[in-house]
Amino acid sequence: MKFAGIIAEYDPFHNGHAWQLAQARALGAQRVAVAMSCGLTQRGALPLLPEAVRVQAALACGADLVFALPAPCACAGAEAFARAGVRILAAAGCDALVFGAETPDTALLQKAARVLCSEAYRTALKQQLAAGARSFAAARQAAVQALCPGSDIAALLDKPNNNLAVEYCKAIIEQNVEMQPIALPRQGADHGQALTESAHAAFASASASALRALWAEGGAAALAPYVPQKALKLYKQAEYDGKYTDFAVMGHCELALLRAACAEKAPFAAVRGVSEGLEHRLENAVRETASLPALLDALTTVRYPRARMRRLAMDAALGYTAQTPALPPYLHLLGARKETLPLPGETALPLSHSLARLARENETCAQMAAAQSRASDLGALCRAKPEPMGGIYRQKIIFLTN
Repeated sequence: MKFAGIIAEYDPFHNGHAWQLAQARALGAQRVAVAMSCGLTQRGALPLLPEAVRVQAALACGADLVFALPAPCACAGAEAFARAGVRILAAAGCDALVFGAETPDTALLQKAARVLCSEAYRTALKQQLAAGARSFAAARQAAVQALCPGSDIAALLDKPNNNLAVEYCKAIIEQNVEMQPIALPRQGADHGQALTESAHAAFASASASALRALWAEGGAAALAPYVPQKALKLYKQAEYDGKYTDFAVMGHCELALLRAACAEKAPFAAVRGVSEGLEHRLENAVRETASLPALLDALTTVRYPRARMRRLAMDAALGYTAQTPALPPYLHLLGARKETLPLPGETALPLSHSLARLARENETCAQMAAAQSRASDLGALCRAKPEPMGGIYRQKIIFLTN
């Protein structure tokens, strides 16, 4: 391994992320690239902090290059999220993908990925869904259990990071790229858990969701035990400058976009991922609720998990349809350590720090750039100190020189 890749959101960057970067170095990586969510996150919401802050934190704490994982790809389920991240890092020339997992057994994760790539699995999954499985996740787990009785593979899919790790391995197989998957043990807090002390971790840790909750309660200073000092300094400055998301405002703005769409006939019929009448459920919920949490409550069922409904609502608000590109058509370089540039060799996708320049490459690039701009403009409006439109096109590359 010489050029390691990491797929991340850094929402926000914390001690566990710094540990992962250090481990990639310890395993032999001479440089580390990150494909980082840009504009939106996998949970179907804006990130707490804008890209400039998160990129600076990553570079200051060990990353060499940070590429944008475009908003439509970031606001996606595990399979699409993983495919997009692998495509970016493979195109940049990474020869390894480093990720965390509750079960850091790379061979077992790869075995699970091969099962999910098989025709037998696809057939078994269809059978489980047709039989009335209570959710897609339950159908998938049952299909794997039917194909591999007595194995540990089905149990892997019960844990969120294992699930994403398997999708990373699957994306590497499907895209036929020369990239070695390397699973690391997930360190510290579980999802939503904050810790001041941990017998199982080498540092004070908290999950990203817990850190966002801490910020809401006590501002950037409340994150102090759980984030590197270099990152904390950036967070305090962002707080002072009003460069963080006001999630109450985001909820109002998102619902306003959805309500405006209801002026049209069948407003959500073209939204990507709609099926089984979800477009009608969404329209009814938009018309009948007065807040984003209430909207999500109305949409969420056992069959339709809240995370999926959050992404659906955001897709509908921003007009992401089946015509929105599913994979990144370019490499949008957000930041780099100067000594790591230029990249060795040619990249497999158009590369630039300028989104405007990338938008001129071809029609697919133009479509993705426009989709990215819609998310970034929403984010700019929903900050504690709102900013004008078009910032993503004016954004300069962030260089770290020391």
